[in-house]
Order: sequence, then structure tokens, then C-alpha cells
Amino acid sequence: MPRSSNDQVPKEYVSSGTWPRAELREDAPASAHYSQALARNLEAALHASGHSLRTLADEAGLTHTTIGRVLRGEVLPDLGTLARLEVVFDIELWPGLASLPQRTTQSSESAIG
Repeated sequence: MPRSSNDQVPKEYVSSGTWPRAELREDAPASAHYSQALARNLEAALHASGHSLRTLADEAGLTHTTIGRVLRGEVLPDLGTLARLEVVFDIELWPGLASLPQRTTQSSESAIG
């Protein structure tokens, strides 16, 4: 599926290490950082719940290949996929702004005010 921002798939921004615990390149867009943190959150939720990819997929109404692709950084899921996963686990998986590296050029306070 084409990406509207022309970002590469998230795992293409790895500079060293193994996804999803790898170090990302300096030029990695927010989508890569979000995807990495989401994959970590999903991995932890899977482990804590005891679900396999197939049982999670069945319960969420997704395919196990879709979940595997999210875990491997091959795709950033759409909102429907994210919502289904969060409902199954009853936790928020989306990492939000906390997943971004520290920004030194402008604080969020000055951007708002």
C-alpha cells in the first residue's frame, strides 16, 4: 500500500540492531518511531496475554500475517487495525509523542503558544 508521506517502511530506518529494539537513523520520520514503539508494546501485550499470533488474529478479526507485519516493522497499521488490537488487550498500544526522540529545535510549549 502506498504511503501518503513517501516514508519507507518503518524497519528501513534501522541504523543498527534488530527491529523493534534497534537504533533508528537520525532522519527517521515520526512514523518509524511510532511504529517501533507500537511493535514493542504489541510484543509485550502478546507475551503478557499468552496469545499466539493466530489466537490474537482470531479474536481481533485480523489476519496473523497483518499482526506479524506490524511486529516486524513492515507496515504501520491503520486505525481500524490498531483499534481492534487495543480492544482485545484492553490497553492502549499507540505510543504517542513519547515515542519520539527528544526534539531540540522547538519545544511543544512554543509550538502551541
